[in-house]
Amino acid sequence: MIELNGVRKIYEMGEVEVQALKGIDLKIERGEFISIMGPSGSGKSTLLHILGGLDIPTEGDYMLEGVEITELKDRELSRIRNHHFGFVFQSYNLFPELTAVENVMVPLMYARMAGKKRKEKAVQLLESLDLGHRINHYPSQLSGGEQQRVAVARALANDPTLLLADEPTGNLATHQGQEIMNIFKRLNEEGVTIVLVTHDPVVGSYGKRLVGVKDGYLVIDRSIESDTLIDMAEIVQAAV
Repeated sequence: MIELNGVRKIYEMGEVEVQALKGIDLKIERGEFISIMGPSGSGKSTLLHILGGLDIPTEGDYMLEGVEITELKDRELSRIRNHHFGFVFQSYNLFPELTAVENVMVPLMYARMAGKKRKEKAVQLLESLDLGHRINHYPSQLSGGEQQRVAVARALANDPTLLLADEPTGNLATHQGQEIMNIFKRLNEEGVTIVLVTHDPVVGSYGKRLVGVKDGYLVIDRSIESDTLIDMAEIVQAAV
């Protein structure tokens, strides 16, 4: 589904160059649930942003279903993001002036789905996440867990082939985080490919494959055994 070869990302901070990624090789198969983990500043969020087409590599190749993403124009890249990727962020990123159902309808509007069908699908998604009674509430009227479920519904609106989540439980209480992760687990069992960035070993352990990043390098790539808590120290101490 996805193949990265020699991906590097360099940010220019004034006269200083910061190498966020230093030659990443990574393959992602359809149906996987991957947890990307590493210490702060390791490059894990940069890697996720490149996977989602939110950022472009400085060097290297990114193949999506056999198409070289780095050679696409902005308009085509935007179309791919809207039709093939779903994004869930730590801060929810909901529009405060829109209700829950209106927030979920936004990507459907960009996909030019008819108005009646847009609302029907948005309501269906919210009901599937136990938010049927909150569809007309604004984000300020929802708990953090409810806001994140709205964000998940919005991410699923266009039936993405890949769901990308960046610290999706970071602002949630423990029980709310568990609810979100159980939703991700169910979605993966239904066939959705998930790539998740987290610093939390408990959250990371929901994945089936661990990708450890340290100092811009991929240092660990292995399967996660069921019910085994990830040892972050293993990633932090991994030799490059």
